[in-house]
Amino acid sequence: MRQKIYPDIIGQQQILELPCSASVREAAKRMSQRHVGSVLVTREGSLVGIFTERDLLTRVVAMGRSPDNTLLWDVMTKNPDTVTPDGAPIDALRRMTQRGYRHLPVVDNGRLIGVLSRRDFQAREIARVEDEIGHEMKF
Repeated sequence: MRQKIYPDIIGQQQILELPCSASVREAAKRMSQRHVGSVLVTREGSLVGIFTERDLLTRVVAMGRSPDNTLLWDVMTKNPDTVTPDGAPIDALRRMTQRGYRHLPVVDNGRLIGVLSRRDFQAREIARVEDEIGHEMKF
């Protein structure tokens, strides 16, 4: 049976979404509270960008910008690549690897479904290995 990105890799997610007018500080605070590495940036309900931990480091901190006075619009990755929920997980992973992405928004006909993370693939691989060895691995 061919696996799909949704629901096989990502299940129901509480999407972390902020408007492009939100500050970097607000995004970082929400990302920290939710223990996630990215936020989807929207304007009038449509995806316009993604802001990641890497963006925070390279486009804000390293550039000496103020997180309170910098808007997501100014430092996000605009018009990010996306995948569809029925896409093949291996194709998404290949794209993420080739293009250096850690997060890839999942969109279905303009509607945000979630974010595919490299960590999602790691979790599935750990579960597969645990099944093979017959017990839970501790990290």
